[in-house]
Amino acid sequence: MEKELSGVRILLGIIFIILGVLGLFLPILQGILFLILGAGFLGYPIPERYLNKIRFGRSLKTKKTK
Repeated sequence: MEKELSGVRILLGIIFIILGVLGLFLPILQGILFLILGAGFLGYPIPERYLNKIRFGRSLKTKKTK
């Protein structure tokens, strides 16, 4: 199941990046918005173990659980 979601995330990320590049040249599309969305889908999520090691990990965990 996780591999399927990973494939979907990569596919969506690539589609949004392509739309973002097209949007930089076409005035109809919002290029920057699609580039940010594509980068978000292609970026790696922060594993839970890193949330415990960084300085503000506890506050991030409490905000995440609320």
